[in-house]
Parts: sequence; structure tokens; C-alpha cells
Amino acid sequence: MTQHPDAVMLFAAGFGTRMGALTKDRPKPLIEVAGRPLIDHALDLVDDLGPDRTVANLHYLPDQLETHLAPKGVLLSHEQPEILETGGGLRAALPLLGPGPVYTLNTDAIWAGPNPLALLRAAWDPDRMDALLMCVPVEQTIGHAGPGDFTADVQGRITRGPGLVYGGAQIMKTDGLAAISDGAFSLNVLWDQMHKQGRLFAATYPGRWCDVGRPEGIALAEGLIADV
Repeated sequence: MTQHPDAVMLFAAGFGTRMGALTKDRPKPLIEVAGRPLIDHALDLVDDLGPDRTVANLHYLPDQLETHLAPKGVLLSHEQPEILETGGGLRAALPLLGPGPVYTLNTDAIWAGPNPLALLRAAWDPDRMDALLMCVPVEQTIGHAGPGDFTADVQGRITRGPGLVYGGAQIMKTDGLAAISDGAFSLNVLWDQMHKQGRLFAATYPGRWCDVGRPEGIALAEGLIADV
């Protein structure tokens, strides 16, 4: 089993309910920011990395995403009849992703600065880590409310607490997914297990990051892109 990831999982199955009417007739990853679908901004990061395989999970309005992604060489993991959440979705996609650790990337954020996936690759230490999350200091986030998701110690180990916002990019070992009995579950379940073992880490993003989970995030993200 390889210790360094060569596959990327794009999370694209969600309903996008926070987007309101914008997702009535299209999936959130196809909402445009600066004239391009959100998922294409994510694919820019992936293409710059050059992994062997890129996989996206689909559930809500999957035909639109399949039409958009299949010509780009993205492998598709269909979640039917039920949506599986991040943990169940990742587990269902493992036959396409292959063995070993994988990158996962949310498709509803804009990054301004170095490629977060490349930074993760440079910082990944599989001997110490079961997951390495790219986190953003609260003061460097745009369109995000709240004190943050995690607190890091001097070695980069993280626990739940204020200060750092999970940006939606990580490297994660996937072997622990098999032991989770639920069909649909969040990756938080696996993170909590890794935390108990002292193997949940974060890298701190040096640039800025914008959440595009709500309609008002579109203009904020376009402003961020314009400033780059």
C-alpha cells in the first residue's frame, strides 16, 4: 500500500440547500463564480497537482455533473438511492480511488494563495499522521461565521476548538472506514477516532480562503479572485 496519495476525491453530491433558489435546477458545484463553475476552480487545484486519478461523488442532479465532468477525465461515484455524506461517500468511492491515503477536496470554496493540495503533499508524514487537514486561521477567512473548528498544538496536532477553520482539503488514510457500521456518516467520525490516537494533524494555510456555501459567498469569492 502506497504511503503517499495519488488520487483525489471531490465531494460533489450534496443538495446545496444553503444556496436556496440557486440550486433548484442545478447542483451547487455548477454554480458559477467569476464566470466558471465552482467545481472547475477545484479542478484547477487538482490539475496543478497531477494525480493519477480524480473521482467525484454524485447524487443531486447527477446527470448535469456527469455531462460536465466525464469529458474532463473525472471518474464518477454515483450515490443512489440515498446520499452517503462525506464518510460514506468516500468509502463507496474507494474502488475507484484505489488503496492508500487520498486527497479529499470540497468544491464550495475559493483559495487565494498557494495550492493547498501541494502544501499538504509537502507536509504529509504518514509515519505520524492518519489525516492532515488544511486549516485557515479565522482572520484569513471570508464568508465564514464562527470561532473556528480546531485548535493546534506546536506540533500541529489538532483538537476541537477555536482558531482554525477546516478549509475542505486534506490527506487522509482510508483503512479506518471499513470498521464504521453506518452506511451514511460524516468524516468527523473518523477524525474523532484519529484524534483519540494522536494522529489528527493540520497544516496552516498562508493565504486567504472564501466559503461559497451561501448566495452571498459568490460576490465575496469574486472579490477575492479579483484581488489576486
